[in-house]
Amino acid sequence: MDTPTLPPETHVAARLSTLDRFLPVWIGLAMVAGLLLGRLVPGLGGWLSAVEVDGISLPIALGLLVMMYPVLAKVRYDALDSVTRDRRLLVPSLVLNWLIGPALMTGLAWLFLADLPAYRTGLVIVGLARCIAMVIIWNDLACGDREAAAVLVALNSVFQVIAFAGLGWFYLTVVPSWFGASQAALDVSPGQIAKSVLIFLGIPLLAGWATRRYGERLRGRQWYETAFLPRIGPWALYGLLFTIVVLFALQGAQITSRPLDVARIAIPLLVYFALMWGAGHVLGRALGLSYERTTTLAFTAAGNNFELAIAVAIATFGVSSGQALAGVVGPLIEVPALVGLVYVSLWLRRRFPGPAPVGP
Repeated sequence: MDTPTLPPETHVAARLSTLDRFLPVWIGLAMVAGLLLGRLVPGLGGWLSAVEVDGISLPIALGLLVMMYPVLAKVRYDALDSVTRDRRLLVPSLVLNWLIGPALMTGLAWLFLADLPAYRTGLVIVGLARCIAMVIIWNDLACGDREAAAVLVALNSVFQVIAFAGLGWFYLTVVPSWFGASQAALDVSPGQIAKSVLIFLGIPLLAGWATRRYGERLRGRQWYETAFLPRIGPWALYGLLFTIVVLFALQGAQITSRPLDVARIAIPLLVYFALMWGAGHVLGRALGLSYERTTTLAFTAAGNNFELAIAVAIATFGVSSGQALAGVVGPLIEVPALVGLVYVSLWLRRRFPGPAPVGP
């Protein structure tokens, strides 16, 4: 069976609005606005931090839900079986996300931050938190396979609940003991991780599935994809920009007051995003995957769940800790880095061979 081909009107490249064309500009402005708000408006960060339920920031949760819903409403859920049967996609994704990703981030943290154990620990936590949110929108902007992204994100979510605490113990307790360095332990339970997954993935996934199911039943697929989806599509980017503003407003003072520390943390992060995305692309090409599924493999490997990483770092080490700062710098670097890789992906798309058959 061939990889499902989305209709031309659903491709980002075929419907570039002003918002899409100038996306890097809007994201840059959102980051600057958030940093300035956090720095210049007294008490804003404290107010945003206070607006939370059971440790979950409501403004960030709102932004992520608004961001993810339109993309998940575009997924053709009746085509998911072609993804779940494709072992060439599922197995490499698990290897990249749960074997190579955490090990690579740990290695880079020790290489670049050997003298700064707090930042090193924060980066390790970022590497353990596999992406379940923003990767959806990066994949969509790069014209990746939406159905494959939905399956891989769901798969990562299950593994996140099962493996996060165990991998945290290994990389923060066992690995440092090999070098005689200080050890750390994470204050997180599978239940807490499951709650994060259910909120940030479960709610928009259920809403997207229900919207498509009942929208197509009432008005048909043609109306749904040509009339309804274009109306809700821009809200994904509105949600992204809102999330960025809130996130950087929360930590604006800390980021702008420690620029040299931010720069040191940024270097291993940049190397990590480039290597993980590149490994996904090279592996996808080597396995004969289509451009769409190769792109999905690359972005799901490169992205990280910043909300979980920041929440764990703050809960375990405190809001003003170096570990929390490293977690905050994660999206500061990830957002522009993966936006840049979206454009690299679209450039590679023109040089990619045609879709390959998908095996059982």
